[in-house]
Amino acid sequence: MAEAGRSAADGGQDVLELLEEFADVASFLDLLVTWAVVQTPGAEACGVTLEQDGRGRTVTYSGELAAAGDERQYELDDGPCLQALRSGELVAVADTAVEQRFGLYPQRALEAGVRSSLSFPLELGDRARGALNLYASRPDAFTPADEVAGRIWAGQAGGALSVAWQMAARDETVDLLTTGMVTRQVIGQAVGLLMAQRRCTAEEAFDMLKAASQRNNQKLRDVAARMVAGHEEDVRASR
Repeated sequence: MAEAGRSAADGGQDVLELLEEFADVASFLDLLVTWAVVQTPGAEACGVTLEQDGRGRTVTYSGELAAAGDERQYELDDGPCLQALRSGELVAVADTAVEQRFGLYPQRALEAGVRSSLSFPLELGDRARGALNLYASRPDAFTPADEVAGRIWAGQAGGALSVAWQMAARDETVDLLTTGMVTRQVIGQAVGLLMAQRRCTAEEAFDMLKAASQRNNQKLRDVAARMVAGHEEDVRASR
């Protein structure tokens, strides 16, 4: 683990190697893309793309439409997912049948059954670049509420990855390495929520959690769990 810590601290640890090292983070992302489809009304499929050697790679997805939409972009090295990843901005496609951007991608996506999509950049600092992508087989599938939900899913995905890097790189969080999958998941979710709410980086969100933990003399995982539970209660109340 010491070797991995040095690599991450230097910004050199490949994100895909990190997922292999922290298998529970990969499992959390698997669950997250499933939740995103179930709980985002417009979405029929969801995938998470990370960049490796300058090329996109889907590390997890729910729904074959996501795999098809992602792969068409990788083949062409162009498309909304890759633009979101590279620009750091949300990219929305209302209808591939009339979309004029992204070269040959709209026609290829249309042939694969993709009619609309939302692509959200992952906040990963200078370690890596990534995107969370929502797909639908009908045009104009996504509402402003779906955009809000998608930002939260992307924040949680980026938060989970960033927490893994934090744990690999920082001695002060080494105790978290033995606390198990549930703890890492809930901390990643809380980091993602703070990123979405405060428009801050993952490291700043993680530091906010630590400060709240110290201020309230509570364990980090308890502070995170309370934040996530409060958010879930707010979501239920708004339905």
